[in-house]
Amino acid sequence: MSTKNLLIEAIKDQQNIFGDDLYENLNFSNQIKNNFLNDNSVKEKPEFYMPPKSLFENYSEYKTLESFNKKINTCQKCPLGKTRTKFVFGAGNPNADVMVIGEAPGADEDAQGVPFVGRAGKLLTDILKAIDFDREEVFIANILKCRPPNNRNPLPEEMNECTPYLYKQIELVKPKVILLVGLISASTLLNTKLSLTKMRGNVYEIQGIKTMVTYHPAALLRNPNWKRGCWEDVQKFKKLYESLK
Repeated sequence: MSTKNLLIEAIKDQQNIFGDDLYENLNFSNQIKNNFLNDNSVKEKPEFYMPPKSLFENYSEYKTLESFNKKINTCQKCPLGKTRTKFVFGAGNPNADVMVIGEAPGADEDAQGVPFVGRAGKLLTDILKAIDFDREEVFIANILKCRPPNNRNPLPEEMNECTPYLYKQIELVKPKVILLVGLISASTLLNTKLSLTKMRGNVYEIQGIKTMVTYHPAALLRNPNWKRGCWEDVQKFKKLYESLK
């Protein structure tokens, strides 16, 4: 990768993590340290987001992930349907206690039709294993089911078309806890403009399900120094899960 492209990726990562804070407040290092690195508790936040039933009520006849996949896997509601190689519905245990949600398939996912494969997928598998979850135990999905060209960020109109599918998947899986990875999945599903640093460590709810936020594995591959923060996030996530068992 060229120096220019490396710089662009680095800037994107920083903006994805810190959001507008990156430009509005450069003195954030102590705040992050105080809020996250020295805090071992799981913080309960009052924010609660219940998506309107209209987003998934049209799919009430589908009672299993398999039947729902057959219904939507030929979707052409947005232009991504014409450029995809494979529709990436999601994968894992249909009765999982844990659901992991990212933003969109990449090149490897598009080729295989499976979410989180390749290097980022291996890292996610390792992260889950570190807190005693086998990948086969959880259900993994993305907001988008088709790869955006050149792995660009999902567009609002694409997410508007795809998000109802994801809400239906959540309804069918009925997980005890949800882990959102990356700013786009977190800000979209929690309906907030907060930066990732402000969302990490807090407990939210989606459709009544306890939800937490951490870094996207792809960002960790480019920025290994964030792995410590991710480890702290997922330890809190595991603690939350155990408290609900």
